[in-house]
Amino acid sequence: MIYERLKKISEMIVNTTCTTSDDILELEEAFSLFKEKLLKAQNTNGITYVIGNGGSAGIASHFCNDLLKTLKIPSSTLVDASVLTCLANDYGYEKCYSEALKVISKSDDVLVAISSSGNSLNIVNAVRVAKEKGSFVITFSGFDSANPLRQIGDLNFWLDKKDYGLVEMGHMFLLHSIVDLFEKINIKKSDLVTSKNA
Repeated sequence: MIYERLKKISEMIVNTTCTTSDDILELEEAFSLFKEKLLKAQNTNGITYVIGNGGSAGIASHFCNDLLKTLKIPSSTLVDASVLTCLANDYGYEKCYSEALKVISKSDDVLVAISSSGNSLNIVNAVRVAKEKGSFVITFSGFDSANPLRQIGDLNFWLDKKDYGLVEMGHMFLLHSIVDLFEKINIKKSDLVTSKNA
């Protein structure tokens, strides 16, 4: 049974679907674009915000740790208990992240939004605000290929499984791989210069 599950995880990750608003990318291309946007934010004093709920919030926190400690990229999960509960209490949980981003988000930032189902309203609302502010949005989701989160990101990683455990492990693996392979993901200097001026 455990070996069958390991096989499912492997197949799911290998078959990760990566999309932009108008294109389908190979996983390595998507990783390269991810790295490019992280570097652009770092070089323009932007912040990489990483958000999720429950298990996905734990993944967001872990990725934030890796960005800060390993890659020295400024990042935040927006999960301060007092602030989160204040905003949820006053505006509703569906706006707990979006209300914060209305105040702090800017065009030089990156938002990494994680939701296994892609249906979490507070995550979707946060993405909409970040995009209004001009931030680059990267999404991680699973379950239905037409889930709302996947439809509105600038770069989307989607896993074809309807299993929270598998999707969460897949997201964790992909995000850890971004950090672990960071120096090996090739980006042309000319591409980075172009992105800075975009």
